[in-house]
Amino acid sequence: MSATDAVTDALGELHRRFAGVREGRPADYIPRLAQADPDAFGLALVSMDGHRYSTGDADVAFSLQSVSKPFVYALALSLLGLDEVGRWVNAEPSGEAFNAISLEPRTGRPANAMVNAGAIVTTALIPGIPGASAFDRILGCLGRFAGRDLDVDEEVYASEATSGDRNRALAYLIRSAGPLPFDPVAAVETYFRQCAVRATAVDLATMAATLAHGGVNPVTGEAVVTPAVAAQVLAVMATCGMYNSSGDWLLRVGLPAKSGVSGGLIAAGPARFGLAAYSPPLDSTGTSVRGHAALVELSLRFGLHLMNNPALPGSTVTLATTADDLPTAPAGRRERALRERVGVVAAQGALDFTAAERVLFALDDSGPERTGSVVLDLREVTGIDSVALAMLHAGLARLASDGRRAAVVDPDGRLGPPGLTRERTGQDLPRFASREEAVERCAHALAEDD
Repeated sequence: MSATDAVTDALGELHRRFAGVREGRPADYIPRLAQADPDAFGLALVSMDGHRYSTGDADVAFSLQSVSKPFVYALALSLLGLDEVGRWVNAEPSGEAFNAISLEPRTGRPANAMVNAGAIVTTALIPGIPGASAFDRILGCLGRFAGRDLDVDEEVYASEATSGDRNRALAYLIRSAGPLPFDPVAAVETYFRQCAVRATAVDLATMAATLAHGGVNPVTGEAVVTPAVAAQVLAVMATCGMYNSSGDWLLRVGLPAKSGVSGGLIAAGPARFGLAAYSPPLDSTGTSVRGHAALVELSLRFGLHLMNNPALPGSTVTLATTADDLPTAPAGRRERALRERVGVVAAQGALDFTAAERVLFALDDSGPERTGSVVLDLREVTGIDSVALAMLHAGLARLASDGRRAAVVDPDGRLGPPGLTRERTGQDLPRFASREEAVERCAHALAEDD
């Protein structure tokens, strides 16, 4: 167990809450998708520090379908630039379904890159190069977003190729409506293969987190696209990613998102996290029923709405070390040995969900052994919202159940009254006015245990 299991616990609670939902059904217009397990359900979250949390069927691979669209759009923007891509694909909400005929009257330009018509054109804009076809470049880009090599579900691809007449018709209609530079047959073939690329919910959360992290994959550290491109993609996801329910989604959930008819759903909190859900039964808009319900609840519970003000990235944890490294550490061998077993974490600023996750991870990583003690210094913390407070209490309770003592430097009572802390953490958490006093208390308790 660890303090950051509090995040996993929250995902697990939502999984249990919505796993029994029976509304919706898997997509059947692509025959292979109709065979998906309707009970499959996974949730995943990846933080800006590359910490991964998941529950349920988050490691089950499935085809990306329309969830691939934002990332191929990112590739097109990277290769051609916003102005050139915008010549062929608009960026306006269509207010219509994913497979609607949303074309400008005189140019044939699709409404945006998230509907099928726009996605087909976006895919067609990706040029091949010597030694790499257009699809090779798309597959490689998707893999860099995910942080690992991805592959194609050939059975899904074959099923799409057999049943994809509407997409073929869209491609020919676009071609006939204006001077768009692509071969309809080749474009749709590549698009079918793109949609059949296979990934897991954990992969998708990593991909969403890469967009949220300014184009840098937080797990691998690779700069996949520029910050400008990441921002452009998130903007289109926010306004168009959920098709004819995009406005309601942004109002209620407040996160750039993209759904797919295989049951995948991603959402990105800029500078905060990437989220993903997988569950095949869909609602009338082609969105995962369970995924939609879980992400709505997650946003409400943790205050994730984009219009909320997040903590500054990287500014929360100011110290994460062991007490023997502090300037006040004594010179004696016995005392230093005891202090090596006392982790020390200091935080600053206003703590929300994102900031609390950083603190919990630092607490887990603060000592060389799981049976040691940890000091949490909150003197420079200016405020803790209700979500962060619940997370810190849950994380400290986890540490206690794992056998690690905790002490808090909290002269301003940021963790609430002792009775609340005792109720939520299951322990009388010692509180001190100074870091040195807290360290001495923890070291003394370890000596008594020995």
